[in-house]
Amino acid sequence: MKKTSFRSLILVLFTSMITLTKGFSQEFPQDELALLNEEIQPNYHYEYIPDFTYEQVEERIKAMKSDMPFELNDRIFSFIQYFTVRNRDYTKMVLARKEKFFPLFEETLLKHEMPTEIQYLAIVESGLDPQIRSRVGAMGLWQFMPATGKMYGMLVNNDVDDRMDPEMSTDAAAKYLKSLYRMFGNWEVAMAAYNCGPGNVRKAIRRSGGKTTFWGIYNYLPRETRSYVPQVQAFLYILNHLEEHNFSLEEPTYPIEYEKFRFDQALSLQKLSELTNICLKDLEEINPSVKKGTIPLSNRTMEVKIPKSRASFLKENLAWIKDSLGNQPTVLLASSTPGAIVPVEKAVESSSGRIAYKVRSGDVLGTIASRHGVSVTQVKSWNNLNSNLIRVGQTLYIYSDNPPSSTSTSLADNSGQKTYTVRPGDSLWIISQKHSLSVEQIKRLNNLNSNNIKPGQRLIIG
Repeated sequence: MKKTSFRSLILVLFTSMITLTKGFSQEFPQDELALLNEEIQPNYHYEYIPDFTYEQVEERIKAMKSDMPFELNDRIFSFIQYFTVRNRDYTKMVLARKEKFFPLFEETLLKHEMPTEIQYLAIVESGLDPQIRSRVGAMGLWQFMPATGKMYGMLVNNDVDDRMDPEMSTDAAAKYLKSLYRMFGNWEVAMAAYNCGPGNVRKAIRRSGGKTTFWGIYNYLPRETRSYVPQVQAFLYILNHLEEHNFSLEEPTYPIEYEKFRFDQALSLQKLSELTNICLKDLEEINPSVKKGTIPLSNRTMEVKIPKSRASFLKENLAWIKDSLGNQPTVLLASSTPGAIVPVEKAVESSSGRIAYKVRSGDVLGTIASRHGVSVTQVKSWNNLNSNLIRVGQTLYIYSDNPPSSTSTSLADNSGQKTYTVRPGDSLWIISQKHSLSVEQIKRLNNLNSNNIKPGQRLIIG
């Protein structure tokens, strides 16, 4: 006898005894009885998966309106079974992401006068994950290889990878697919060429005796491509018949609306987040092509996406925000290329005694401080560091003589004016927030014509 059945029998006998024994039900702890009863109850929590036949699916497909030819066959039906029965979790994951990207897909495809059904191709390519990378190096929602991405105007380097940008990659995918359609005159064949390349499709056409439809050249295509287009069509059916297969959209994610800004300078998303009170995760989500959280000088002209809810604030305060973002510039030298700028890879001393030191592999704060005859505490103070953690490529400012005082404010000896000594990392806005003044008030007090300040400078703040 099974354990559960045995315990059920014990419970029946036990409860019978309770009814026959006067007052026993009052003496036996009711919470323990409830717990025992709960333990042996059968589990009815399972997911209902509706049955369906080939004929039912065929009728549903015939009733669908589609700009692409779509007729059911055994291969497509097998994928419909797989994603509605055996791998429902994948379909649920796609559903959770669908609302985040499909509006963008539809808008882009309509702009290029293409069938909106093409958007289901991204499900098969990436599972709607904009940062997924394949084993061969393809990246993003539409799985572009680096060379193809660059061919369609996407930057691909160590700091920025536009293949992860949903807007840019979707536009590039639409252009590429449209060129493949012009080449082959059939959307299914164009999708096959997107997967395996136009050369393999031409070879399949030749080997098939000149047939020009996907199913006509099916047996001559690479094995992966034979599964590729049927999966696209399976999802086209499934996502249009969710209720029939007991799928519901429980926790969808939606896109963050944004506006684009050009700062024309290197910047850190974290610093931008701090200055604008924008959630850093939101900035990273809508700027996925920024790989390391920083836009370098080499990519300073790229547009940064800002949540629409904070766009008006940014427009009104763009001047001081740009000034604050650039208050710790990398030391630069002109390169041999006209108009180009390159960072200096060694410490450079300015006329004021400030040294800009670029952190190298193996450096720690202790060795850097010792090398320049200063303390770790001073280095941390001059660079607004909260910990001893530093990263390769980071620029640290060190003062060889007359370093700025660590005391933020002081009183002038005679006039009684309250002053502040500018520290590395400061901007007029940061100083204004510390002392409850406006940027304009500080500029008037100090007869400043611009927002430019430098470490060691003494400002009147009251």
